[in-house]
Amino acid sequence: MRPEIVEKTEKLTNRIFEVSANEIYLSMRYFHMAFHGLKLQPEWNTGSIGCDGNFIYYKPEYVIKLYKSDPILINRVYLHMLLHCILRHMMKKGKRNTDFWNLACEIVVESILDGFHYRCVHLPIHGKRRNLYRELKKEMKVFTAEKVYAWLVDQNLSAAHFAELMMEFRRDDHSFWDFPEQDQDQQIEALNNKWQNISEKTQTEMETFAKDQEEEAGDMVRSLQVENRKKYDYRTFLKQFAVMREEMMVDDDSFDYGFYSYGLSVYGNMPLIEPQEWKELKRIQEFVVAIDTSMSCDETLVQIFLEQTYNILKESESFFKKVRIHLIQCDSKIQSDVIVTCEEDLVKYMENLTIKGGGGTDFRPVFDYVDELIRQKYFYDLKGLIYFTDGYGEFPWIRPSYDTAFVFLQQDYEDVNVPPWAIKLILQAEDINE
Repeated sequence: MRPEIVEKTEKLTNRIFEVSANEIYLSMRYFHMAFHGLKLQPEWNTGSIGCDGNFIYYKPEYVIKLYKSDPILINRVYLHMLLHCILRHMMKKGKRNTDFWNLACEIVVESILDGFHYRCVHLPIHGKRRNLYRELKKEMKVFTAEKVYAWLVDQNLSAAHFAELMMEFRRDDHSFWDFPEQDQDQQIEALNNKWQNISEKTQTEMETFAKDQEEEAGDMVRSLQVENRKKYDYRTFLKQFAVMREEMMVDDDSFDYGFYSYGLSVYGNMPLIEPQEWKELKRIQEFVVAIDTSMSCDETLVQIFLEQTYNILKESESFFKKVRIHLIQCDSKIQSDVIVTCEEDLVKYMENLTIKGGGGTDFRPVFDYVDELIRQKYFYDLKGLIYFTDGYGEFPWIRPSYDTAFVFLQQDYEDVNVPPWAIKLILQAEDINE
């Protein structure tokens, strides 16, 4: 192709993108930062269009053809790629199957676009899409790539059905999501930070300045709330319940190895400095784990929670030689209290775990029970109480004398109001299973 034709074609496609961005911006001003996050880059060797979080790579002929077919298609594919970036899809694949992950991301983004009621992106929703959205909504309130991916994997799709879904939802080329192995982690981290900042600011603008557009924006706000929720490291969180204690063991950090080695070399078996035989360590000694066993609590999730808690506690220097952990099951009343004093006890408890309860949720009986044990001087130094639940219940009015954390395991984004004296930790299943 002659250079002058190439130049003319690229100018035309740039103009098409400019018109598209203006149309979208007039309806959805909260995307203004996202537009600045992507630059246009003609790529004559590609078959269609795609982005890598920094550039939109496109074949000019494809863009012109799409625009001639229907300008709304350009608006949708432009927003489609912006949403991939805002939701950080290209940075989250990890070790997941590439094909299923790509399809999941396409479904999530297209469902958001189908939920928009703006003329610049509105197209009729086909029956296939409606049926799929209906099935997904039975399993999740808010579509996320992670949840849709898990759902797709569980469906055991035939190759033909998978290809049919991909044909229906695929709109851009995800090969640009493959980052080069050299400095891959650094690239992904930088890109994630960039788009997380844009995503959070977009969410803030939607929640404050665009409240009057909530109906037109569909589930966009809830999708951003889920993606931008604070991520928690359950490992770090649990270790906050450790306490300082001295234990009898050689403290290798309390003496100078130089003098020690010098004494051995000069005097034989006489080191100049003996190490201390007491070492101060942060370890778990006494705390309570309360488990919500109401009807809504899933036994599998309880098992995952306990296994992850066990894996953290069994790490080097986590357990005291003597430990006392109360594992209390409670729905609207105390169902059981099992005392764990060693690693073996905890393993045995998990192997024979039986959920007792199935009634409503009331948090107060656990606190009354623990307070009574304290009055009876049953605890030596109770560090705190962790209450694992997936629902809502009645909280105590009075602050207890020990630290309290409510760990809410939720499948969808919901905020939970807890008393000001309690620590609130909202986890997804993948957070405690990482």
